[in-house]
Amino acid sequence: QVQLVESGGGLVQPGGSLRLSCAASGMLFSIYTMGWYRQAPGKQRELVASITRGGTTNYADSVKGRFTISRDNAKNTVYLQMNSLKPEDTAVYYCNAHPYDSRWWGQGTQVTVSS
Repeated sequence: QVQLVESGGGLVQPGGSLRLSCAASGMLFSIYTMGWYRQAPGKQRELVASITRGGTTNYADSVKGRFTISRDNAKNTVYLQMNSLKPEDTAVYYCNAHPYDSRWWGQGTQVTVSS
């Protein structure tokens, strides 16, 4: 069974940086386009960034130029480097395939941007 485990979240001041990791198991990771999603309180879950099996990346306009998605297929891991964080980036961050599989949602990792 597929398991996605996110880590790396925390409390950071505006302008700070965090690096999220997502370790995948139970799936042929290298063939999937992977995505990072986030859900803020009272809002729907949204796609933040995606990366294809070949490394092509796409970003939501709200994070373009600040976030970088990458992957290490040898480690079955996808990363999200987040720089210049803003309070509006506060959310629970999840990884999943893109398009997502609803059976694969993990616990997520909380990111809080606050002074």
